[in-house]
Amino acid sequence: MGKLAKIFGKLFFVFNMLMAFMLLFASLISLSSSKIWTPFSILSIAVPVLFLINVLFAVYWLFRRKKKMWVSLVVLMVGFFTFGSFFKLESGEVTNSREELRVMTFNVWRWNKNGWIKKPNIGDSIIGLINKEKPDVLCIQEHTRVWRKKLGRYPYRTETPYSVEGRATQAIFSVFPIVGSGSLDLPGTANNIIYADIQRNQDTIRIYNVHLQSFSIVPSSDAFSEEKSERNYNRLVRTVGKQLDQVKIFNEHKVKSPYKSLICGDFNNTQFSNVYRTIKGDMNDSFLEKGSGFGRTYSLLGFPLRIDYILTDASFEVLSHKNFDEKLSDHYPIVATLRLQANH
Repeated sequence: MGKLAKIFGKLFFVFNMLMAFMLLFASLISLSSSKIWTPFSILSIAVPVLFLINVLFAVYWLFRRKKKMWVSLVVLMVGFFTFGSFFKLESGEVTNSREELRVMTFNVWRWNKNGWIKKPNIGDSIIGLINKEKPDVLCIQEHTRVWRKKLGRYPYRTETPYSVEGRATQAIFSVFPIVGSGSLDLPGTANNIIYADIQRNQDTIRIYNVHLQSFSIVPSSDAFSEEKSERNYNRLVRTVGKQLDQVKIFNEHKVKSPYKSLICGDFNNTQFSNVYRTIKGDMNDSFLEKGSGFGRTYSLLGFPLRIDYILTDASFEVLSHKNFDEKLSDHYPIVATLRLQANH
């Protein structure tokens, strides 16, 4: 039994080393925008699980008073400084102000046009939620134009142009005048990025509505079966590569903007990915500033993922961030309350 226990102990530590290496590797590749790392992109989805496994290893070795605990502890520290916290404690309440700007982003899944959610009147329920939350700016991905008639509180809007064929429609609705707009026609994809320049008091703010390449993998246990796993893995790698190409196009456009900027939308990738880090740059993430919990905007086999974001440049102070639980799409909407800072 003693010999068997030693063999088991060695195998256990080898597994510990493997999990630690995977977390370390995921941390390092998230810092690079190079497409050379895309074959390993699936690690970004597994980061929370890798964190949990390494925490358990560290606790196990700590209770056994073994120096082996440092393997996971060091990697956990690297991961924390790389990714930050992916679970947030609830932030304090913010006093209301007339200077607030309330922004919502929501992938509405074509307003349930194809009946994917087996509930009646999903589109009207989405309209009800929007009317209840009263965002000043509403960014919608996978929009259907007919529903704009029910968004009467917004006198201004811009949508993916009719001339851009074969694209999913994105839309930006605003209570403030839109003084400029445009579309970034991403090559070889049904996805799209649009923007609107809104005039608010003396300020012009550029709002980007981003919808990056979709993985098009239905979240079910069958999707990860032996038969389909290789095909889905290859699709994942191709998708991340295309997302990085799209982010490059986006960043080249954004850097030329003369205005204060907000980025809203569905990135179709987690906050642990190099796709997210590349598009975020030095901007603030409303969830990281004022969110709470896991910030779920999408569920993969019941596992909470955060793939929809509101990012702000330094001109804005994030006053609040809210996630929703009501199932009205395959995504969950988010709302952030912002305020322009006086020194910008």
